[in-house]
Amino acid sequence: MAPRPFSSLNLALLAVFILLVILTHSVWMGWMGAFLVDSERPSHADVIVVLAGDPYGHRILRAAELVKQGYATKVLVSGPGSVYDLHECDLAIPFVVRHGYPAAWFLPVPHSAHSTQEEVRAILPVLEKVHAHTVIAVTSDYHTRRALRAMHAAWPGIQVHMVAAGDEFFSPYGWWHSREGRKIFFLEWTKTFASLVGL
Repeated sequence: MAPRPFSSLNLALLAVFILLVILTHSVWMGWMGAFLVDSERPSHADVIVVLAGDPYGHRILRAAELVKQGYATKVLVSGPGSVYDLHECDLAIPFVVRHGYPAAWFLPVPHSAHSTQEEVRAILPVLEKVHAHTVIAVTSDYHTRRALRAMHAAWPGIQVHMVAAGDEFFSPYGWWHSREGRKIFFLEWTKTFASLVGL
């Protein structure tokens, strides 16, 4: 039996649906961008952890400002070894010192992780060594939800306060206006979906 062709009513309903999607794109696209963000106001903690993956320095500068404001006294700087045989922490700490912050505030945590899940597991022994029970985690705003989920899974018994660092290329309610914003959105959603299904 041959499939029935779309009726005029079906075509009209499809056209209305497409029009609604177009007219409301800023609403649902903004919601999808905002879903990636899960952060809170900073609270006092035993230590601050800066996650890797920010070549512009927004994350470590945000952490430095939190120390300056008195929320913690030390920052663990995560550093996978993937930049010309250097660990990212070996680049990030001199960068923040050049911006006027004391080197003594920052402790490098070199490792060889290739994902957020691997990264937080690599940081755990250092947290245990410094007897950290409360942590301020700093990462880019679009990375906060996925990172927080990984930390809750890998750091049982440690209270995590997630604090977002801004990014000039990503805005939850305007990421689609720039090429870099679109790249960040699609990559982060791909990684979020993969982590949710256990990939």
